[in-house]
Amino acid sequence: MARNLVNLEGVHKAFDIKQLLDEVSLGISDGDRIGIVGRNGSGKSTLLKVIAGIEEPDKGRVTRAGSIRVGMLSQVDVADAAATVRDVVLGDKPKHEWARESGIREIFDGLFGGHSDDLLDRKFAALSGGERRRVGLAKLLVDDLDLILLDEPTNHLDVEGVAWLSRHLNARKNLGVAVITHDRWFLDAVTDRTWEVVKGKVEEYDGGYSAYVLAKAERGRQASAMEGRRNQLIRKELAWLRRGAPAQTVKPKFRVDAANELISTEPPPRDTTELLRFALNRLGKTVYEVQHAQVRAGEKEILDDVYWNVGPGDRIGIVGINGAGKTTLMRMLDGEIKPSAGKLITGITVKPAFLTQHLDELDPTWRVLEAVEEVAHHVELGNGKTLSASQLCERLGFDRESQWTPVGDLSGGEKRRLQLTRLLMDSPNVLLLDEPTNDFDIETLTELEDLLDSFGGTILVISHDRYFLERVCDRFVGLLGDRQLRDLPRGVDQYLEQRQEMIERNNLAENVVKKVSNAAQERQLKKDIARLDRQIEKAGEKLAVLEAEQEQATNAHERLLELTQEIESVKALQLSLEAEWLSATVALENQ
Repeated sequence: MARNLVNLEGVHKAFDIKQLLDEVSLGISDGDRIGIVGRNGSGKSTLLKVIAGIEEPDKGRVTRAGSIRVGMLSQVDVADAAATVRDVVLGDKPKHEWARESGIREIFDGLFGGHSDDLLDRKFAALSGGERRRVGLAKLLVDDLDLILLDEPTNHLDVEGVAWLSRHLNARKNLGVAVITHDRWFLDAVTDRTWEVVKGKVEEYDGGYSAYVLAKAERGRQASAMEGRRNQLIRKELAWLRRGAPAQTVKPKFRVDAANELISTEPPPRDTTELLRFALNRLGKTVYEVQHAQVRAGEKEILDDVYWNVGPGDRIGIVGINGAGKTTLMRMLDGEIKPSAGKLITGITVKPAFLTQHLDELDPTWRVLEAVEEVAHHVELGNGKTLSASQLCERLGFDRESQWTPVGDLSGGEKRRLQLTRLLMDSPNVLLLDEPTNDFDIETLTELEDLLDSFGGTILVISHDRYFLERVCDRFVGLLGDRQLRDLPRGVDQYLEQRQEMIERNNLAENVVKKVSNAAQERQLKKDIARLDRQIEKAGEKLAVLEAEQEQATNAHERLLELTQEIESVKALQLSLEAEWLSATVALENQ
């Protein structure tokens, strides 16, 4: 029987005048896998903090099993400034203890690609945001916990890292997990229950993200049907009152169909024929042609002899390992850098918009709507569809009231949304999006995807959000760090398979090199031992000669003193040679 870990009963929690949790009652048991979704600011992080005991409820009760160990990964990773990665993740565990535990080695391999001393001795304060996130995850996964609470664990992880984390959590069956994330692929891969935090309440759903979407749509349909039924009953009641006597009625039937019936008549998310016709009209036949290009970033060669064609209406996802050159490739297409060899041909009608990972400077005194209207008042999406600046703001999460918020008062995620809104208002026909989903909640991501469905131009996307990539893109290319650009007809799955094959080939090559190195080291150790044997033997012979001469020189005081000093020197040399011989012998035995 599953053990109950944490219970919340009638919990209330407010900040200032905003009620974040209102009469919330729920529980978590051994092995539960819970995804927590909701708008930014709805109270998701507060709910995790209340469960962890970091925040106390204003009202209600939180009970925890007496012996449970709970760990939480928050959105801000902090540690002592002088602490190393070893200190944060492993604490005082001696190396000979943790290094023999396959589970700990697997965590280091999965998150960092290994556990070298260079990595472990790095200062936490000197790490990047992504590295700190991995260190925080590693600490939670290494510790023997009953429940882990994860607030945006996939931020800064690439597609490969997200896939590894999902496999690792799924392998630990008894570990309780509650996770807030906008990564919908990760939610589907890991969770089997969903909590939606909305208007202070927590709505519960069975299943991961996909099941949650279907169930929520079905609830909405039922609510709509019930509302229609209530209206019908009211009309009947009015008719009965007017007639003055009850009439014969038949109880209406309410049909509740399966979730797939709910979406059976839903059209495809985008009309590819119409969008392509619009793209051809606006872009012409050429967008980008990369011919035998070589691309460098400083002294590092990123791509070599690449041939790639990007056409009108293409929707291409770019995946690859960190440092392989995904952003550099985007910068080349945008004209920021030029290929060091080969050439890039850009269509004469191309009007690109490049969403970088860095926020453009915005005037903090602008209102949100003013910042958008400063670019344009209307945007054309294609196929006769246009949006006003205010409508586009609403689509990307700025309601009528928040459109009058000063830019200086926006959060990082809101500024990111504003940056994207301004780019779209400039009516580009090519979108270059570098990690567009950072800091977006799921509802905003859904609106963005719906918006991109109606975009008639070409889209190229770099993202670690696998769900977003597969939802928006029709084609995929991969960068695996070998300076080549690969077509991936089967998408992200094919990329992960090729990465695994590359890792296995590299490991095999390293093992071969290691064996060759070990054989050479073994030969050298044998030579050293033979040399030391000869030197020890010679030192012994010299010592015997000196001691014999010492016995004969009892009356020659000066010579006796010289002999005593020489004997001490030879004995010291003999001890040093024997210690070196012993070290070499032990090393040879351990080969």
